Amino acid sequence: MSQLGEDPELLRIGNCSGFYGDRMSAMREMLEGGQLDVLTGDYLAELTMLILGRDRMKDAGLGYAKTFVRQLENNLGLALDQGVRIVVNAGGLNPAGLAQRVGEVAEKLGLAPKIAHVTGDDLLPRAAELGLGSPLTANAYLGAWGIAECLTAGADIVVTGRVTDAALVVGPAAAHFGWGRTDYDALAGAVVAGHVIECGTQATGGNFAFFTEIADLNRPGFPIAEVRRDGSTVITKHVGTGGAVTVDTVEAQLMYEIQSARYAGPDVTTRLDSIELSQDGPDRVLISGVTGEAPPSRTKVSLNTIGGFRNQIEFILTGLDIEAKAELAQRQLQAWLPVRPAEMEWTLVRLDRPDAETEEQASALLRCVVRDPDPNQVGRGFSSAAVELALASYAGCSLTSPPGNGGPYGVFTPGYVDAKEVPHIAVLPDGGTVDIAPAAETLELAEVAEPELPQPLPPGETRRVPLGTIALARSGDKGGNANIGVWVRTDAQWRWLVHALTVDELRLLLPETAKLPITRHVLPKLRAVNFVVEGLLGEGVAYQARFDPQAKGLGEWLRARHIEIPVELLP
Repeated sequence: MSQLGEDPELLRIGNCSGFYGDRMSAMREMLEGGQLDVLTGDYLAELTMLILGRDRMKDAGLGYAKTFVRQLENNLGLALDQGVRIVVNAGGLNPAGLAQRVGEVAEKLGLAPKIAHVTGDDLLPRAAELGLGSPLTANAYLGAWGIAECLTAGADIVVTGRVTDAALVVGPAAAHFGWGRTDYDALAGAVVAGHVIECGTQATGGNFAFFTEIADLNRPGFPIAEVRRDGSTVITKHVGTGGAVTVDTVEAQLMYEIQSARYAGPDVTTRLDSIELSQDGPDRVLISGVTGEAPPSRTKVSLNTIGGFRNQIEFILTGLDIEAKAELAQRQLQAWLPVRPAEMEWTLVRLDRPDAETEEQASALLRCVVRDPDPNQVGRGFSSAAVELALASYAGCSLTSPPGNGGPYGVFTPGYVDAKEVPHIAVLPDGGTVDIAPAAETLELAEVAEPELPQPLPPGETRRVPLGTIALARSGDKGGNANIGVWVRTDAQWRWLVHALTVDELRLLLPETAKLPITRHVLPKLRAVNFVVEGLLGEGVAYQARFDPQAKGLGEWLRARHIEIPVELLP
């Protein structure tokens, strides 16, 4: 077995990318900032697969994250000199193409790294056969064992397609420690570590609810997971970098884009309700106690299709009679259109205030979004009709910007296939291949029963204040669903929160969720509740059902809502 670091009991895994378009200088910052054994980069998201799919339509040789190539051109020599292995999912839809491109970059630099890649996730040629329809992209979420095979074979660089985000950490850890396929607790611990560092600086203070507590947030450092043989991990960052690593910044990332207390993957199902967090020194948080179970027998597939064509305009409404002006503009535009698009959504955003001291503060926005299978129905005719209202509508009629001709929008849906139907192939540095078998032992997912709740606080004086006075939150997207994780810092606050913040209360606080299915999951060891709101985001981020299509601000809206909180819990 090929050791990935000098310490057989510890593996230092850093991250240098949380999304396609993240900080270009991060790879060098991580390589120069301190000791690492492995450097990972997560470049893929549901929307990214759609973007790469459209790239591939234009050029079959593309379909990978081009920014990774530029990062490697500047840093490959440094990584090789330091003996840092690089593991990234930047291969996207074309990991073989990216591996070839990496080889070309290395040759141009006069270097000779051992390059491997993982493939098999692309199910597009078999989509109809597997009951997945006719998507633009169809990629199964592979696990960690192909990465582990490549590293064990001595690869300096491993590029993959659509693997689970956490596999970028689990694969190196499994290779380094020699874990087996049924070492579920250790594997689950590495999954949690991977989930924490996958989104880069979100684990070190980025997008953090109590951001004013962080002394230096000008340029947060990227996170590092110090994974141990038993699967426990310390999350940290390079000394001297910005941001902070605290129990709360780590928990903020743990709560990001999760569903139930069971976090399913192709290698292991991780029990999120088993996680324990503790401060292990300045900018060091220990993750321990994680348990795992056998994975499910079916593998998730990321499906992207072109849903149709979309366009939008925004009218600026200023001063008096805002609602009457909005009604006039809406009535006129709908009457002036030669053909009404299949979908036409109007939203009046009341940003105005009475007796405003600036024109902006006196103005509201009227947004019209149109969608149709035919690009002509949302194109020039729609845009022209909106522009033609300029001198014929309400007083002060204007637009935020001239409307364009619209463009295609994507729709994301998850699919599921038997894991035995998904090839998983490690292409080693010498060109040889290893077929990775699916998990031999599986366990179908089941809901976790709600744990026994603590006794509620005794009745007492309360004050109506923002929930965020004591509660932190993090929200995100999974297809058309949104999640909102909410947690507090003390046991007394937890006794209040778990009884106060019910599904019914959430519907009252966030009226836009009132008619949607909502599920609450309780995580006592994290003093957290997680809500999954189904359908809030329509058909996924590219559909842009909301002005916040990835639900990034949903948790902050919830924190800003007022609720009766016991006075004894307030700062």
